[in-house]
Amino acid sequence: MTYITNKTFDEININDTANLTHTLTQRDIELFAIMSGDVNPAHVDPEYAKNDMFHQIVAHGMWGGALISTLLGTQLPGPGTIYLNQTLNFLHPIVLGDTVVVTVRVTKKYILSEANRKGKLIEKRIIELDCACVNQANQMVISGQAKVLAPTEKISRERVILPEIMLK
Repeated sequence: MTYITNKTFDEININDTANLTHTLTQRDIELFAIMSGDVNPAHVDPEYAKNDMFHQIVAHGMWGGALISTLLGTQLPGPGTIYLNQTLNFLHPIVLGDTVVVTVRVTKKYILSEANRKGKLIEKRIIELDCACVNQANQMVISGQAKVLAPTEKISRERVILPEIMLK
């Protein structure tokens, strides 16, 4: 059995990092297009793409954003994390066969006290992280920052095994 376990606000330190590595495949592009509905020909039409500014199929920009979300929701902080904000700078295209290393690094943590809808004072435990996607040529392809609510309770859950998807 494989588990995913979070790091609570109190366990997280400035400069903590997490990363994952993924190589972009045609299947990734097709699945992302199906999920998002984004059938921009730059992503799904090789004939069109060979004449556009990149001269080849490129990944959806938000595919890289989704990999950042994966890290935040499964590793750092992990289960129980709530997204508050994300900025992304798309610096270079990700193309088929590129291997991307995605890294998040904690830059700030703080507690914000504010009133909820009923006027009760609540404390939000906030983590800010630098986010980077770097390709196999050590070229930064996406950079940005994320702000999340960090979990306060330890969570460890069995990793859900997703069903296989068959594409025609």
